[in-house]
Amino acid sequence: MKSVVTTVIAAADAAGRFPSSSDLESVQGSIQRSAARLEAAEKLAGNLDAVASEAYNACIAKYPYLNNAGEANETQVKKDKCLRDIKHYLRLIQYCLVVGGTGPLDEWGIAGQREVYRALGLPTAPYVAALSFARNRGCAPRDMSAQALVEYNALLDYLINSLS
Repeated sequence: MKSVVTTVIAAADAAGRFPSSSDLESVQGSIQRSAARLEAAEKLAGNLDAVASEAYNACIAKYPYLNNAGEANETQVKKDKCLRDIKHYLRLIQYCLVVGGTGPLDEWGIAGQREVYRALGLPTAPYVAALSFARNRGCAPRDMSAQALVEYNALLDYLINSLS
């Protein structure tokens, strides 16, 4: 799994060199932000179901046509799968917060997602709306510290951009 440490070492190794001082500074910066990332991961873990449900509801409020016959959210089974997918993305963000890199999202959430959604006939805009709501609903200090919120929002932005 990719983390900032493994990424720096792999890049230096691929270039046939030892990690440079700027490489090590990026690792140090990641370590200095680790407390904020772990705080965000802990807060997300404690509220994952609520955040996912609110994001799902915001998505359906924005795209109510999805509940119509023949659409992506027409049955309860499909609704449950959509909520499951949102929870899955939030868990991957939580894993990324813990490891300090985008590896879990890259490997288990982003790789091939467009092809899968296209093959299943699922629009990505509702997922973008749900994840944008999750990003915008966060508030410091109500939910977490300002730095933890920055770390959390950065990963949400990364995922939203991959779906856009």
